Amino acid sequence: MKCLTVAALAAGAAALGACSTLQDGRVVRSPSRCVDQTVQIYFEPYSADLTPEGASVIKAAAASLRGCRVSSIDVLGLADAVGAADANQELSERRAQSVSKALEAVGLPAHDMHVTAAGAAGAVTASGKAKPLRRRVDVTLHVAS
Repeated sequence: MKCLTVAALAAGAAALGACSTLQDGRVVRSPSRCVDQTVQIYFEPYSADLTPEGASVIKAAAASLRGCRVSSIDVLGLADAVGAADANQELSERRAQSVSKALEAVGLPAHDMHVTAAGAAGAVTASGKAKPLRRRVDVTLHVAS
């Protein structure tokens, strides 16, 4: 039986790539950084204009997936329970469109983007209390393995 030295194991780990390390004499692979993620982009009341903070969240999400293959993107526009239902639906649609354009601008695939809007649906609990912070778009980035 042939014994491998720690140096040989370390060399083998290095050959496996940056996602491997040597721990207690064993080669351990780190989990892939290419995993699905959901980010939330918040808006000012009654606005569909992307804030600087929202743009930063989109850029950071895109940067974290550099080198990964994004298979699809779900963009869901939401609104809070204040105002008329049709106005909230329209506002959530505009928010979703604003975010989808920003996602395209940072290089994410527009052809695999599913843009929907829920308006104020789900903005009120069963007890009638309004859910806070519904002025947002939820973006789920699906990454192929």
